[in-house]
Amino acid sequence: MPGLIWQIIVWALVASALSDGLIVLAQIMGAGYLQPWIISIASSTTLVVIGALAVSGALGSGVPDPEGTTAPREADALDAQIMAQLEALMAQTQPYLNPDLTMSQLSRRLRVPVKQLSGAINRVTGDNVSRYINAARIAAAQKALLAGENVTSAMLGSGFNTKSNFNREFLRVAGASPSDWVAQQPG
Repeated sequence: MPGLIWQIIVWALVASALSDGLIVLAQIMGAGYLQPWIISIASSTTLVVIGALAVSGALGSGVPDPEGTTAPREADALDAQIMAQLEALMAQTQPYLNPDLTMSQLSRRLRVPVKQLSGAINRVTGDNVSRYINAARIAAAQKALLAGENVTSAMLGSGFNTKSNFNREFLRVAGASPSDWVAQQPG
């Protein structure tokens, strides 16, 4: 069905170009009075074709739902498998320590399409990719803080570039600022 829709769109564009050519030809031949008729017929025909496609439901088959009215898909076995691979990668190579880490890099390393990886993270954790990565970074920072590193060293060593982002994410994940969190730790 998508192939047919593209063919119809191509022919509509060709027809539009032909109508423009007819308008120019009418002007050259001194029949400028035909210009409104040409425009009217071409526009009406295009609207009928687009209306017919819309009514047939063909246009809705591949268009994302802008209102988000379709229910999000539940996490499934494939999502669990992707998350298991991601968790293993995170534990083994700690890619989150790279402050320039991108979704594309993770996707390539896991050999999973970006959209599929993002969807799996969203469905399984309930968080977006950025929050998922930042949670791993905060865990690394907490470990560094417990080992006696100062806040700036822990921030830079855990993959954060800016103090404000680090403090905001630390508060979100740990429920306290880095220095308050350290003070709350036993021993």
